[in-house]
Amino acid sequence: MGVQNTSVRPHAQSRNDGKNHSSRSTRRRYGGVVHDNAHHTTRFTVVGNHLAQHEDLSLVAIGLAVHIQSLPTGAQVDIDTLAERFPEGKTRIANALRELEAHGYLRRTRVRIDGGRMVTRTVSCNQPGRTGGGEDDPSSRPQPRRSPDKPPRRRALPAVPQPAYPAPDLLQTALGVLSGLRREDPRLLISATDAEHLVPGVAAWLERDLTPEAVHRALTSALPPEPLIRPAALLAHRLTAQLPPLPPFRAPNDPAATRHPLQNCDTCDRAYRAPEPGSCRDCAAG
Repeated sequence: MGVQNTSVRPHAQSRNDGKNHSSRSTRRRYGGVVHDNAHHTTRFTVVGNHLAQHEDLSLVAIGLAVHIQSLPTGAQVDIDTLAERFPEGKTRIANALRELEAHGYLRRTRVRIDGGRMVTRTVSCNQPGRTGGGEDDPSSRPQPRRSPDKPPRRRALPAVPQPAYPAPDLLQTALGVLSGLRREDPRLLISATDAEHLVPGVAAWLERDLTPEAVHRALTSALPPEPLIRPAALLAHRLTAQLPPLPPFRAPNDPAATRHPLQNCDTCDRAYRAPEPGSCRDCAAG
């Protein structure tokens, strides 16, 4: 007959009374965090779950990001200042800052301030991927929305040649050339503002002994078949790129050699060429 070993403690009875229940359901029911939340009305910081539950950031980086986001604008967040505040040390803090920079929660740039000194400017981003550069970066400020009834700003037209003597009669003739282009091709309908810009260019052509008909042909011939998005820009380009040369030089004894400047007739205000102001030939003869 064997002797019972009274020094061995009896086996504990199962709480399941022999039933094969999983303890996982018990842990799920009674384990895990329970929140005891209070509503903050002052001194609080809103942090997104994309940061608080980030899968790739270390715990030090997440905590450091929350701390930086809670600081007021202008607070120092360099490695030395943070190392004085927290016990993790400069190495771990530097690694955490690099993590946050790699994931877009921090942007650090070197800028030159008054006096030529270089400093590091740190921008904390509570939502990586947003366009902006912090309060010191004008590009981060919200741009005013354009009023629905305000037309978008137009691109400037290319420059055009300028006449040497912009007489009113010459400019009026140039305006007539531009106004007649749409009769040749409806796509060449231009606004009054565009015409005002182009008139000096046409006048520069007329000054070079071209007739209005010749300028009209030069501006309307060989146009592209597709729709003209900016007809005024095309005309400005042609007036500049195809500007004819000045009339050839003639010998002094040639009656056509003398090229006087344009004058405005004192009587009819029509443009004519003469060495001095006065009256045109028709008014002088009358």
